[in-house]
Amino acid sequence: MSNPIILTTGIYDLIKDHVRRRKVTPEEGELLTTQLKYAKQVRRRDLPEDVVSVNSRVTVKDTATGEEQELAFVPPGKGKLKHKTQSIMTPIGLALVGCAAGDIVKWPVKGEPKEFEILKVVKM
Repeated sequence: MSNPIILTTGIYDLIKDHVRRRKVTPEEGELLTTQLKYAKQVRRRDLPEDVVSVNSRVTVKDTATGEEQELAFVPPGKGKLKHKTQSIMTPIGLALVGCAAGDIVKWPVKGEPKEFEILKVVKM
């Protein structure tokens, strides 16, 4: 991913704190620290519609397998399995947050390098 991620100030601070508290793997922490260094911070009302954030429904494709998956991201502590939602602070949420439709995201998943293409982002 060559473009800087776009985050609201609240999500930026949440991720920064998450990394500081070492709630991610060292590899994820390094990636997130680099992304935060170059991230563009915006107000919630100025966040582009196609950027992954809280209250986004995202369709991603694993570029290796072609498998598509729809994910719904909500604030931390609000994810419910029965509603098919998950926290933006989950590993896949952290990988995708701030990225936009059309982006290719390279991220370690359970120690394995994976590559995802964001096909669609819809606000919930």
